[in-house]
Amino acid sequence: MIRAFLLSVGQLGDKRIMLVFLKSFALTCLILAAIGAGLWFGAYSLLIRIGASAEVTDLAGVAVALGIILSAWLLFRATAIAVIGIFADEVVLAVEDRYYPAALAQATDVPLGRSIVMGLGSAGRAIVVNLALSPVYLLLIVTGVGTPILFFVVNGWLLGRDLGDMVAARHMPQADLKAWRSTTRVSRFAIGLVVTGLLVVPIVALFAPVLGAAMATHWFHGGRTA
Repeated sequence: MIRAFLLSVGQLGDKRIMLVFLKSFALTCLILAAIGAGLWFGAYSLLIRIGASAEVTDLAGVAVALGIILSAWLLFRATAIAVIGIFADEVVLAVEDRYYPAALAQATDVPLGRSIVMGLGSAGRAIVVNLALSPVYLLLIVTGVGTPILFFVVNGWLLGRDLGDMVAARHMPQADLKAWRSTTRVSRFAIGLVVTGLLVVPIVALFAPVLGAAMATHWFHGGRTA
């Protein structure tokens, strides 16, 4: 895992990796901005319709703005992973080209449609699972450590599944993925935990999706050649 992380960090300067980072970051910001704008105008329109006073509208605007900031923070992980899912093939290709040329020769490019479906599936699972567990997160706050532990366990599991699939999809038929997942649960969970940790560190979180895809590539091929 340490090797995968160091090699991934070392390749951040690769033009192909940096291009994916810039594209995925820009698209993530665009999506979050669109969600924020939708929430803002939706709330403002509702207040106008119910005849709220200017003072109430202003106060509500501040509340909505804070809510948008909180929502952006909560949705960043899901959105970033969904977006990197669309461009993951480019990251995997760059890593394989540099470190695993033999595997690259046997790889199959993932169609854009399938990449989009995988990315949206990843975001959907993250949002649904974390929303479903939000009452438990709140209850565990009193323990001091329960909420972050559960958050890391849940999101490590989700990320491990999604990042592993991004790479495996290039090297095995979709029908074989389920059986492969059952034999790699522990190691996928480990890489998911690492990337979840990266996603909560300021600044580093911006690079975490790209690093995660690169790390998953090293992990996948390292396991197959071990």
